[in-house]
Amino acid sequence: MATAQRTAPAGWVLRALVSAHVAAIFGQPVFAGVYLTGDFDALRWHALGADVVFYIALAQLIAAIVVWVRLRRAWPFVTTAALVAAETVQYLAGMEGALWLHLPLGVLTVAALAVLFIAVWRGPVRSIAPRIAEEADDE
Repeated sequence: MATAQRTAPAGWVLRALVSAHVAAIFGQPVFAGVYLTGDFDALRWHALGADVVFYIALAQLIAAIVVWVRLRRAWPFVTTAALVAAETVQYLAGMEGALWLHLPLGVLTVAALAVLFIAVWRGPVRSIAPRIAEEADDE
């Protein structure tokens, strides 16, 4: 059953997008911090970074849907959908200048994405069908 332990191609795509998402979102507090030190050009970088983070999140959502449909793993979709919702609210709060919401939600999304990163890299992302077949063989 060595093939059952391998990550499916859809899982690798999800891993790649989650990794890119983490890299992009970790830059956001850096740009915000540079802005707060007085470099006002960094706000433009922070806004551009927000666009990049959001577009990667949407691509990740599509990959999570594929993982759900092809591999029958719903948790990446549910987690990614919650992240996209939080990032949407955070994006809008930032555009409106509602820092009372933007900052804590930013911390929450960075932490949640870091946990998701660990979860997708912790073990193989594969279909649950081999496990069901293995359990049927055990009986």
